[in-house]
Amino acid sequence: MSANTDRYENAVARYFEAWNAGDPEALAKAVTAAWAVDGGYTDPLADVRGHEQIAAVIAAAHAQFPGFAFRLTGRVDGHHDTARFSWELVSEADGSAPVAGSDVITLDAQDRITSVLGFLDRVPAGA
Repeated sequence: MSANTDRYENAVARYFEAWNAGDPEALAKAVTAAWAVDGGYTDPLADVRGHEQIAAVIAAAHAQFPGFAFRLTGRVDGHHDTARFSWELVSEADGSAPVAGSDVITLDAQDRITSVLGFLDRVPAGA
């Protein structure tokens, strides 16, 4: 495994640590570790910048889907300062995955996320 592959996989691991953080303090710490100070997050439902706003989007997802966790599906693929990957939102109770998506992240020189472009591939009706 190359150093570049490690770079992308490590950044994505920090990304999932943030999305799966269980309490506000852990969430704030994980967002700070994963994103650059002025980093952004954009998907069909949100377009935010900065640690506080990113943490708020993640907290809202947890409120909407309690008892669920984000899991990587497939491999992380990257080149230059960009990586892409797919994920599912999985119920910890029964293993169902009603939500799935694909994200593209851009990294800075410290391997922190400067931007996320998220796409929702599967969303339940009414969500």
